[in-house]
Amino acid sequence: MDFEQAVVALGFFAFCGGLIDAAVGGGGLVQLPALLHVLPQYSLATVFGTNKLAVLAGNCSSIFSCLKRIRIIWKLMLPTMVSAFIFAFVGAMSVSIIPKRLMEYVVFFLLIAMAGYTFIKKNIGLVSSHKHCGSREVLLGIFFGGVIGFYDGVFGPGSGSLLLFVFVKYFGFDFLNASASAKLVNLGTFSAALIFFVPSGNVLWAIGGVVALCNIAGSLTGVFLALRFGSGFIRVFFLILLIFLIGRMGLALGS
Repeated sequence: MDFEQAVVALGFFAFCGGLIDAAVGGGGLVQLPALLHVLPQYSLATVFGTNKLAVLAGNCSSIFSCLKRIRIIWKLMLPTMVSAFIFAFVGAMSVSIIPKRLMEYVVFFLLIAMAGYTFIKKNIGLVSSHKHCGSREVLLGIFFGGVIGFYDGVFGPGSGSLLLFVFVKYFGFDFLNASASAKLVNLGTFSAALIFFVPSGNVLWAIGGVVALCNIAGSLTGVFLALRFGSGFIRVFFLILLIFLIGRMGLALGS
């Protein structure tokens, strides 16, 4: 594959990744493997840094569309975002320390549990059941923000899906609000990781710029579909994505 073909392929996967990320999260598990395949000559940190640049751009573009239509519970979101930001930076610093294989196994089994729970609970996330945000909810937000933020800094793909599930399961959000809230938290995790990767020279700006533009186009498409068809669409899309991710990660772990 020559350079032009590689860029076209990356653009296609970045568009698909942005679309999936904007709707239900998890687009990194489409985009990151493409970057790893096309850029084998670069270090893992450089590929991760370039990927974070692209997903941050796509995430920013989709957030503005969501904020116009969805009420955000800032009392919960702000401490969750701060926790995620701090631990994502720590995670990025730990890229060379934490075994990547271990993280893949943990996420693989989490995806299976999430898919099973969402399938069994037919009505989960279709209607918001969130009624109160007290100290317990804020502390839970800080905890989950820190755990998923750290994972995002170390590895990343699938963090949006994990966040979406947490907001639906533990805070009673509908899928549409959970999707928007997950984007806000990811805004912090992506930014924190880049604060580490940029000064260390681990971002390919030219390739990252092309991938970012395609990711933005996909993100805007994903937001349009999510807002147009609502929580029912997102639930089905979420289940399809989880099945795809489980299959993809299962094949990778078995090889």
